[in-house]
Amino acid sequence: MDFVTLTIEILNKFAKIFGSYGIAIIFFTIVIRMLLWPLNVSQQRSMKNMQNLSPKMKMIQEKYKNNPQLMQQKMMEFYKEHNFNPTAGCLPMLIQIPVFIMLYSALMSPQFINMAGNTHFLFINRLDSTIKSNAGVSLDGKFSLSKNAQFQSGKSAKVYLDNTVLDNVKIEKPQKAIVIQGEITQNEPVDLKISLDNLNLKFEQLNKVQKAEMSVMNIMTKETENITFNRNGDILTASVPTIPAKDSVHFDVILLVALFGITIWISQKVMMATTKSKNQDPQQAAIQKSMGTIMPVMIILTFVFIPIPAGALLYLVTSNIFQIIQTVIINKRLEIEEKNENNNKLADENVVDAKVINAEVIDKKDNDDKKA
Repeated sequence: MDFVTLTIEILNKFAKIFGSYGIAIIFFTIVIRMLLWPLNVSQQRSMKNMQNLSPKMKMIQEKYKNNPQLMQQKMMEFYKEHNFNPTAGCLPMLIQIPVFIMLYSALMSPQFINMAGNTHFLFINRLDSTIKSNAGVSLDGKFSLSKNAQFQSGKSAKVYLDNTVLDNVKIEKPQKAIVIQGEITQNEPVDLKISLDNLNLKFEQLNKVQKAEMSVMNIMTKETENITFNRNGDILTASVPTIPAKDSVHFDVILLVALFGITIWISQKVMMATTKSKNQDPQQAAIQKSMGTIMPVMIILTFVFIPIPAGALLYLVTSNIFQIIQTVIINKRLEIEEKNENNNKLADENVVDAKVINAEVIDKKDNDDKKA
């Protein structure tokens, strides 16, 4: 089982429990973020340490700026002395990237579109919708086509042999298995073909293949149809009715992108507020402030041009909201730890001072006794 199929299976199980694929995605997000909680604690602690150590780090960089190798050596010694790992804050983000890619691939896959692509959640009409897409209705027996249409098959097919039927026959390289025969003409059937070699069968079985049923997705419109391919020599062929594709803008997805921008902006503000300290380098503070404004804008513009499905955006928005709450909770915890640590240091200093005073009193008494 590949990661995409595994993700779909997980979402399907959560959807059966909660009765909604939208809630399943939200719960999936919370599970991932809870698993990453210890790493996020480490991340915020690292960021606070960096703020506190920043002035000393800058002094080392300034002192050895003409000797990069020695500066690097001194910095490594400084990190080791203070038990500080400058890369600790990057790990949670790096782990989330493959999770997002996996979820994105799952929501755009023919399996998910067949299973739940049409489902809605709150104001979201379709979980597989992107900001701009070609309108098309899945499973209506025809494709909405444009001139640059491309197709891919599902991962398995139902294959009919001479005297038997084989379910779930694996299709090799489903992204490239379906080939368009001839040119595409709107309102006329599109001819599709697939080589018998793409069916994972033995030679003896391939010779007996009569036809195959499989899901075929138009990559441009994310529209999926169940197509029957009949044998024609060494290939399987099908002719599918078409209608012209019409571009449509999905305002529910635009709203999701806006919510993502707002939540990531708030998350950046909360993060900067919790790591702000009197020791913070003014230049670094200015850079953080600038990044907190520029980054949300850049990501939003990226999402306008890159087709991100509504389900993946729901994951990102939920993740940002979780991040905001998590940052506040962890910061309160770190503040308590820091306060307790300072109290312990103060108590230790008082004990030392008391011992010194007692020692001085004893010494004075001894001296007085000797004089007497």
